[in-house]
Amino acid sequence: MASLKDQLGGLVYSTEHGDTCPDCRRPLTECCCAERAEQDRLAELDGTVRIRRETSGRKGKGVTTLEGIPLPAGELKTLAKALKKRCGTGGAIKEGIIEIQGDHRELLKCELEKRGYRVKLAGG
Repeated sequence: MASLKDQLGGLVYSTEHGDTCPDCRRPLTECCCAERAEQDRLAELDGTVRIRRETSGRKGKGVTTLEGIPLPAGELKTLAKALKKRCGTGGAIKEGIIEIQGDHRELLKCELEKRGYRVKLAGG
């Protein structure tokens, strides 16, 4: 892990290039860190979509999370919108994980299997 001096000592703004990326130190217009992170996320997936119900950190409110969907960010957003519409609830995408409000595990499992994904119910 980098020391505090290294973390805070980087160039943040340059009059020559404008804002710079804190990771690769290149101008934001030339930065490709987000693309690399997306490729890394897709590379570590095993092709199985895991559906689980979670309540931790949500004041007892349950959400259904879908993890491991092998799609790029744009297509993942489209899929999430379709699944939220199918369940009739809201939700969000956080770090490549789709969160659907409420307990809709069986409905989502059937819907994803229709779309050709290999699905596994995870958790309790």
